[in-house]
Amino acid sequence: MTFLDLIPAPLSAGRRSGAPGRRPLDGRTTLDAGPGTEATARWIRTALGAATGLPFADGAGPHAIRLRIAGGRGPEAYRLTTEDPDAAVVIEGGGPAGVFWGAQTLRQLLGPDAYRKAPVRPNGTWDLPYATVEDAPRFGWRGLLLDVARHFLPKDDVLRYLDLLAAHKLNVFHFHLTDDQGWRVEIERHPKLTEVGAWRTRTKWGHRASPLWTETPHGGFYTRDDIREIVAYAAERHITVVPEIDLPGHAQAAIAAYPELGNTDVVDTAALTVWDTWGVNPNVLAPTEAVLRFYEGVFEEVLDLFPSTFVHVGGDECPKDQWRASPTAQARIKELGVGDEDGLQSWFIRHFDRWLAARGRRLIGWDEILEGGLAEGAAVSSWRGYAGGIAAAEAGHDVVMCPEQHVYLDHRQAPGEDEPMPIGYVRTLADVYRFEPVPPGLSPEAAAHILGTQANVWTEVTENRSRVDYQVFPRLAAFAEVAWSALPAPEARDHAGFERRMRTHYRRLEALGVDHRPPTGPRPWQRRPGVAGRPLEGAPPNV
Repeated sequence: MTFLDLIPAPLSAGRRSGAPGRRPLDGRTTLDAGPGTEATARWIRTALGAATGLPFADGAGPHAIRLRIAGGRGPEAYRLTTEDPDAAVVIEGGGPAGVFWGAQTLRQLLGPDAYRKAPVRPNGTWDLPYATVEDAPRFGWRGLLLDVARHFLPKDDVLRYLDLLAAHKLNVFHFHLTDDQGWRVEIERHPKLTEVGAWRTRTKWGHRASPLWTETPHGGFYTRDDIREIVAYAAERHITVVPEIDLPGHAQAAIAAYPELGNTDVVDTAALTVWDTWGVNPNVLAPTEAVLRFYEGVFEEVLDLFPSTFVHVGGDECPKDQWRASPTAQARIKELGVGDEDGLQSWFIRHFDRWLAARGRRLIGWDEILEGGLAEGAAVSSWRGYAGGIAAAEAGHDVVMCPEQHVYLDHRQAPGEDEPMPIGYVRTLADVYRFEPVPPGLSPEAAAHILGTQANVWTEVTENRSRVDYQVFPRLAAFAEVAWSALPAPEARDHAGFERRMRTHYRRLEALGVDHRPPTGPRPWQRRPGVAGRPLEGAPPNV
């Protein structure tokens, strides 16, 4: 397998004994796209056509790339063969997604230059190794969370990240759209969410204990048409966009826009602004019917924009101090008979679980939604280690494993002072490669509830695309292999072999313009000297 340098590693790859080394792709190469493979054909013509300069005209025959959907495989499985010099290159998938993932492997076989946006080879020659690749993913949920609430990324940067996910055979984009520091999605019936909530006057520079500030106002949001474009672009790449609208905590941007959403009997919510620093914010939503109606309106528009089955409601880091002090909240606890403040949070989550289920959707939230009792149909994103996910899975709930100790990519990649604004755990490329999404000892019945896994990148200290690139890559390549490939137990994984394949993969990333962290450490312009992080092993993830 290693002669192909494929990442993520396929189930099997080899070449026919005695086959010649390479087969050419040239102006004679055509595309023979069967029913259901049209999106992959478009992608080949746009992405590979741009890089190679080849037209990939319609046509069958021995010089074709033949795309077919074939039974007997899972929907994301594929078989790619280039081995017969007198026949077409064939990509057969169990479904449209499988054909697309096979095309991603074809691109890798063409070499790093196939990742550029225009031809760079003077003679325009391209060829493929004679090989057969059989492949299928381990998990159905292979995700990346991108936090655009703390630091906004323009639409084109989001589209670029969808291409980067596709290149690594990741199929879920968790879009963290709202938080204390910004509201990033246009809601027509509540325009102040973006008129007010999308902008802050200044920003903490570094960890929340840093004395430094960036005084330039920061913000931005996606219009409804931006969101439609992002969702359609993702769908062409067989990526599901899962939106996150945070409640009942992480809500100060919404409260700044509409003060009546907060606990007005204990806080002067009219004085609140969009938060300009980091950490766990005390300002949470009031437990009133009016707040429920407000967010139902928000979710009605969200469902119109996002067709995904799952909708993420956050549910994490909701301090209860204001509810304890609020006569309105205390009266609500008694009225609802939910016992205490944890029960009040559970009431919030259960309400939207039922509301979403009535509309054919499913709620997913961070593992704090277990507190006070888990809503019947809810799934859990297990971020505070494995424990929440284990408890949820053993209780029959679906789980996405994304423990902060392993796959929070905003955490620093190495010890020492060179890492820019270092926070959280040290998690190297090797550490991520050793991550195992299914914890040992989980019963077979519970293990079946592990939908998959997800890496999360929070953007408190990643202020632009380049900084996001640095934190995400190359570790996302290791994560993608963990999520896709049938790897052995962590202690038996061939990390040396993975690093050998990464030598080629670094060239792919560079061709894509990814400002990744080099194996030797950050380049001078990637450092942030004098800007405080929190370089403590075991530090909380929030900065």
